[in-house]
Amino acid sequence: MSRHHFSGSALIEVLHTAQELYGFLTPDLLKTVARKLKLPPSRVLGVATFYHFFSLAPKGEHSMIVCTGTACYVKGALGLLEHLERRCRCKSGSTSPDGKVSVGAARCIGSCGLAPAVIFDGNIMARVTRDHLDAELDRIGVK
Repeated sequence: MSRHHFSGSALIEVLHTAQELYGFLTPDLLKTVARKLKLPPSRVLGVATFYHFFSLAPKGEHSMIVCTGTACYVKGALGLLEHLERRCRCKSGSTSPDGKVSVGAARCIGSCGLAPAVIFDGNIMARVTRDHLDAELDRIGVK
């Protein structure tokens, strides 16, 4: 924060750095950022929850993000997301109880020709089926 002279206009940069340091943004951390940057806590929370990059909970060892853009949606993305939630025992935007995998959804990842697509640990999986998801989950040890 001092690098940015405690300027409220540096909120996104400050949140990025805080998440890099702590892994995720806790409520206390968000309050501290708001106080130090002289911003309303609601603005800090609004930015932290608006951007997909920020996480308010610990992330798992692995991540699976289901694209829910139009092409992926039409080809069954919601069914894949529901399957992941059941299999990992967590809701979208959270991490499985064993900490193995974080499950999420993205509005569009720009890979419409690969629909339905899932980003698994930063790599795009194309034309994904439930069997593909199960194979990856089995491989990383999700029961």
